[in-house]
Amino acid sequence: MLPATAARADGAPLGEYDVVVVGSGAAGMTAALTAAGRGLSVLVVEKAPTFGGSAARSGAGIWLPNNSVILGAGVPDTPEKAEVYLSAVVGPEVPADRQRAFLANGPRMLDFVMANSPLRFRFMDGYSDYYPNLPGGLPNGRSIEPDQFDGNVLGAELAHLNPAYMPVPAGMVVFSQDYKWLNLAAVTAKGLAVSTECLARGTKAALLGQKPLTMGQALAAGLRAGLMRAGVPVWLNSPLVDLVQEGGAVTGVVVEKEGVRGVVRARRGVVVGSGGFEHNAAMRERYQQQPIGTGWSVGAKENTGDGILAGQRAGAALALMEDAWWGPSIPLPGEPYFCLAERTLPGGLIVNRAGTRFVNEAAPYSDVVHVMYEKDRGAPGSHIPAWLIVDQNYRNRYLFKDVLPTLPLPDEWFEAGVARKAWTWDALAGQIGVPAAALRATLNRFNAQAWSGSDPDFHRGDTAYDHYYTDPNVTPNSCLAPVWAPPFYAFRIVPGDLGTKGGIVTDARARALRADGSVIRGLWAAGNASAAVMGHSYAGAGSTIGPAMTFGYVAANDIADTA
Repeated sequence: MLPATAARADGAPLGEYDVVVVGSGAAGMTAALTAAGRGLSVLVVEKAPTFGGSAARSGAGIWLPNNSVILGAGVPDTPEKAEVYLSAVVGPEVPADRQRAFLANGPRMLDFVMANSPLRFRFMDGYSDYYPNLPGGLPNGRSIEPDQFDGNVLGAELAHLNPAYMPVPAGMVVFSQDYKWLNLAAVTAKGLAVSTECLARGTKAALLGQKPLTMGQALAAGLRAGLMRAGVPVWLNSPLVDLVQEGGAVTGVVVEKEGVRGVVRARRGVVVGSGGFEHNAAMRERYQQQPIGTGWSVGAKENTGDGILAGQRAGAALALMEDAWWGPSIPLPGEPYFCLAERTLPGGLIVNRAGTRFVNEAAPYSDVVHVMYEKDRGAPGSHIPAWLIVDQNYRNRYLFKDVLPTLPLPDEWFEAGVARKAWTWDALAGQIGVPAAALRATLNRFNAQAWSGSDPDFHRGDTAYDHYYTDPNVTPNSCLAPVWAPPFYAFRIVPGDLGTKGGIVTDARARALRADGSVIRGLWAAGNASAAVMGHSYAGAGSTIGPAMTFGYVAANDIADTA
């Protein structure tokens, strides 16, 4: 059983630092880097045998309005636009001072990280804000991602980097922004050109003897390099057991290091950046709508809510526990696949158990799952699972996960029942258990709308975001093409996620709060261990990592500024 209250300072002494950071993901390492930069002694404790957490597995988009990288690229952002947009996306549920703290500190954080680590960043040109039609939204986007990073900088520590969720193809250097075009390499000149460029980057790196890293691998490695430069130790295989609380303040942590349970004292404060609870089945069952599965998440497998639970025992309030960074996912054998381009590319649609469409397939991924759950609430099983249906024309044109166009899908997908294939619509309906007549009617209506280029039912293609992962050669609407060429395919769609977004309630200074709004002295939280500043929404690509890094930075600065 977990202790009912936070631990006291009994146990073998393992050391004393100004700041102890729990977790080595984007939030934790940014907090540690900042604290060290402010002259504080810092320790990072990490449960996993690797560093980087979910950030290392990710595409590492980072949503930060008004940062120096996008302004240098000519993005027409302003603080006023960003404030209006974020408020419109998030709504009143998230306090305005927290929203302002994110917007004000994000650009400062990025400049600090670049000044104190080898990391550099690139504008993700054209990756639209997720709601570009809202006031302040930018159709060309505000997101950035890490530039190419040489893993040799880490030396032996590179072996401890958490692997990517989807490895980059051997011999290539691929940025997150490139995937849009790699999906289209068989059908567009730009797609072929980007593929060639990715290969050329890989060849150049090999000739220079580099170990090229991009996306989450670059972000985590670059932050770790900054910590190495600053002399910040990172203890791997050192899970948090509990927080130490004395006199109403958090004064350290209980951890297990090399099998020994002991206490690390924190003279100034503890920052919890230990991630969400996506792999804790009991917590998901308690807080979230069914059906839910720990096996549907691509978050780091060590994310079982340890920091959230420890904060709760120390008196912290929790919020947003019912929500996650959702996305329609295919529960493939071994690991789920988080669908981005596949559900947006022309020539596909998603249907429910009744064989009908129910959502704009190209909408922001979190919104699609919110609709799945909302519509499933009154009739369990009606929308979860759903099915993504495509035809052979689609398969001849586009990459699907890592399966090249025209190549057969893996046998194990069919054996696991997550993929189906049939030569007629009626036969496919039988395989996925939906009424054949209803599916025929849905496909006929969808195809007529695709030919016209208009989707009056769900407005697919009405925003710039809808068109990001689409085929510019398809007209009049690059989101829409008919499903007509046999054989036909169906893929099981479940509510997957990048991680949960509920956790410790914090204020604009990232301080942990009790239910009555009072501050828990000595305790700060950031990243998915805290309740997200995005509330129930998702402003743009990188709305997880951008705030995580920013509030890690805010927390460390607040500790340094607090006597």
